[in-house]
Parts: sequence; structure tokens; C-alpha cells
Amino acid sequence: MMCKGWSFWQGYVVLFALAVVVKAESPYRFFDWNVTYGDIFPLGVRQQGILINGQFPGPDIYSVTNDNLIINVQNNLDEPFLLSWNGLQQRRNSYEDGVYGTTCPIPPGKNFTYILQVKDQIGSFFYFPSLAFHKAAGGFGGIRVLSRPRIPVPFTDPAGDFTLLIGDWFKNDHRQLKAMLDGGHKLPFPDGILINGHGPNGASFTVEQGKTYRFRISNVGLQNSLNFRIQGHKMKLVEVEGTHTVQTIYESLDVHVGQSYSVLVTMDQAAQDFYIVASTRFTDNILSTTATLHYSNSNKAVSGPIPAGPTDQIDWSLNQARSIRTNLTASGPRPNPQGSYHYGLINITRTIKLVSSAAQVNGKQRYAVNSVSFVPTDTPLKLADYFKIGGVFRVGSIPDNPTGQNMYLDTSVMGADYRAFMEIVFENHENIVQTWHIDGYAFWVVGMNGGVWTPDSREEYNLRDAVSRSTTQVYPKSWTAIYMALDNVGMWNVRSEFWARQYLGQQFYLRVYTPVNSLRDEYLIPKNALLCGRAQGRSTRPL
Repeated sequence: MMCKGWSFWQGYVVLFALAVVVKAESPYRFFDWNVTYGDIFPLGVRQQGILINGQFPGPDIYSVTNDNLIINVQNNLDEPFLLSWNGLQQRRNSYEDGVYGTTCPIPPGKNFTYILQVKDQIGSFFYFPSLAFHKAAGGFGGIRVLSRPRIPVPFTDPAGDFTLLIGDWFKNDHRQLKAMLDGGHKLPFPDGILINGHGPNGASFTVEQGKTYRFRISNVGLQNSLNFRIQGHKMKLVEVEGTHTVQTIYESLDVHVGQSYSVLVTMDQAAQDFYIVASTRFTDNILSTTATLHYSNSNKAVSGPIPAGPTDQIDWSLNQARSIRTNLTASGPRPNPQGSYHYGLINITRTIKLVSSAAQVNGKQRYAVNSVSFVPTDTPLKLADYFKIGGVFRVGSIPDNPTGQNMYLDTSVMGADYRAFMEIVFENHENIVQTWHIDGYAFWVVGMNGGVWTPDSREEYNLRDAVSRSTTQVYPKSWTAIYMALDNVGMWNVRSEFWARQYLGQQFYLRVYTPVNSLRDEYLIPKNALLCGRAQGRSTRPL
């Protein structure tokens, strides 16, 4: 919601001085968000949801490359709260990332103003609540970052632009789900699938016959991969998490947890209504939900069976994932072609292998990376690093490769050098599809296949036009390899997007470090930064 008057923001004039993340010529967009609990009925049962300005899901963020977003968040919940920004890179500014390793929670009844810049980014992303198990109650919404007018996009402007937030959903209150996890148990199977906060037949999108529309699809759920399709219509993929793609036509699209896709759909059918469908993948019990695509000149309701999608075919999904590639001739957020960065010609300076695992620790269910199950500390890691507070974490507390030892608890932080070029291999020894996300970065998904990764697996890599994104899937008993240029100093969360796994330890922090103390490499701590834990009572910088 844009600000309604200057009077509210007069008290925030100082933020202009705070916004070291900005350039004078970059526009500002102001948002004033009130976070509350409220009654929602997504699956026909009354639940306590998290609302933003009374909305579930929350309002979309509309912006243009390099815009400065000033987002005042008033926490009117009865517990601490934080928002994180899935896919926004927070260039040189991990303080604003909104996860507990970087940012102090907003106390109940208090506010915090995020100062973000969507620097050199375009595309489709989303925000979500990162603490406790709030994501299971709502508080999420879409983010769209448009190109500047002088930078062409590789397709004609669509007649309309829709956000579709899809995801699995539980009828249990988020506190009940959190209590299950805190008690050492796994989550049950979800109760349904939502599209924009609605259950079956709840959401509707009105279009005009003959026109083409853009649909930005994000899986904001907790654990399930979903297949997305539109009855009688084909989808042309044009963008994935900030990268313009080769414009391949799909009849259905697998969207794994935490991922965002952007497709163009032409309304080339007879005037009637059609099903929009999202259904679970790789589950014994298939959950589906529908929304309605309504032609404005239609007088005929949806009819016929709901179009079926793939269910448990791993190879089908793997082949589709390999077909998603970067459009080398398209401009990104800058005028130069996306393919001008020849990632395949850069020497790898470091290889790490990350193996996920599930086990019992002290009689309770936990999840780990390279045997280390993450436990948070009383002080955000980034603040401890900035104020040089000892005893909070230890760089190197997670190894580069699996050790084979039993799972153990630690505050896992991996050190990495600024400007290194890293190869990361995610290896999945389990029978589920997993999804991984890295804050602060986009990376090239250069390869994925079944079995165990070996150095010979590099012969399969796509070193020319692999898609660049921030979230990737790893199939059962399989590996996925990525390349990543460490060009963003800060403390960055590497996590499973399966939220129960993330909550129970399947995450760590990557500390990208340079000894050079320069604003060119990293911004100063925000003047309005909240201070908590052992950082409480310290000062940031004078206003």
C-alpha cells in the first residue's frame, strides 16, 4: 500500500540519510504495512491467519529495477516477527535480509522500516515471514520487478500481469504445527492446496479473448512440489527468478517449493471459463485445487474433467528442468545481453558438497547439512560479526564435504572469500524431492542427475546457457550442481525450502568476507537497525 500522505512519513525523513543503499537518481517507493492476526477460511475452516493491511495473502510489491523500497512494518502480533524477501539479492546489505541470522526480530507492538534496493534485478519473487512457523499462517505476497523503459524485454508487453501464489496448506494453526516440530515430530500430510489464499474454485482471473497475459507463479508452500497448468491453454516460459529464459512452450510446469516462474498465456480458445489447476507431485495422495480463468465475453462456466497432470514421474520433471535455459540474447536488468557473462570459462576456486540428512538427536527429529543441524543463537550472526562479539558463532563450523559422522547440533557458518568462484553440489540420498535456496545470490544450475556426484559428472554440465536462479530442486537419490560468483559480501542464509526441515536445522550461513573495509564492498549497518541479544545497548551510527 503506498503512503496516503506526507504526514505519516515526516517522521521518517531521516531515512533518506540512512539509505546508503541508494543512488540519488533512483526512485523511492513507500509502503506502510500493518501486520495483524485475523480470521481466514481458505479450506472452509476458520483459522487464525497473518494479515498485512487486512489482506491474505499480503499486497503485491510493484517496482522497477533499482527502485528504493521503504517498507515500514508495524508488528501487531503478540510475538516477534520478521519478513524476508525470497530472491531479492540485498546487494552489499545483508542486514536487511530479514532472517534471524542477519536481522533482529520486530518486537510485538513495535515497527521496523526496511530500506531495500532492487539493485540490478528484474523478475518475479515473493516475500514471506521467516520466524517461528509464521509462514504456515500467511504473511506472504508477490514481488514483481520490472525493467526500466529503456531496457527492452524479449516479448511484447502483455495485456495484463497476474500474481499466482500457490502452495500446500494445513488446517492446523501454525502454533500447533510449530508445537509438533518442537516436540520432535514430523508434520502430517497437508490438507489442501491454495491459489492466492483460496481453496478449490475460490480465485478467478478475468481476461479478454485474443489477448496475451503474464502469470507470475510462486510456490509459497511448506513442503510440496506442485504442477501448474491451465485447461486448454499452453504456457510460454519467459522468466525464472530474474532471468529471461529461452521461450519454451509447456502444457504444465513443475514449480518446486520456493521457486518462481513467469509465463505468457494467449487467450486463444472459445469464449468460456477454464480451470487453472495446481496439484501435488511425488505424493501417494494427490491433492489438487482449481481457480477459474474467466473470458470476459464468456457465458459458459467451466466444464469437463479437471485436466490431469503428472504425478510421480521423476524423469519427466528432470527433463523439464534441464530444458529451462537462459535466453543469451535477451537483456537482463542492464542493457547488455544475459549471455555476456561467460560463467563456463571461469576457473572454479572452490568446490563444496552439501549432503542433507534426517535423524533423531536427543530423541527428537532433526535435519542437517553435512551432519550439522543448525541451532540459532541469542544474537543475529551478522550483528555479532559487525560488533565483533565473540562466542556467538565460529567460522568453519560446517565442513565443505560430508564427513559421515553422526548428526550433531551447532550454529553452522561456512567462510568464503569475496570474489571466489564456487562450485556447489547438493546431494540428496533420500527418497524425496528437495529444494534449496541461497539468499543474496543468483547461481547457474549447471547440472543435475541421478546417483552420486563425482568429478566425472562435470562432463554433463551445461556451461553455455544454464538458467540463473536462486532456488533449485534436487531429485531423490540425485545431485544438482551450481556455479556461483561470490560477488556479494555479507552473511547469507543457505537453506532447505522445506520449512519443517529448515526450522529443524537444515540450513547454515555463508559468510562472504573481505578484509577491505570499504563501502564499495559492503554498506554500513543501517542506522535504524534493531539491536538484540548480546548486541543490545550498542550503537549503530549517529543519526
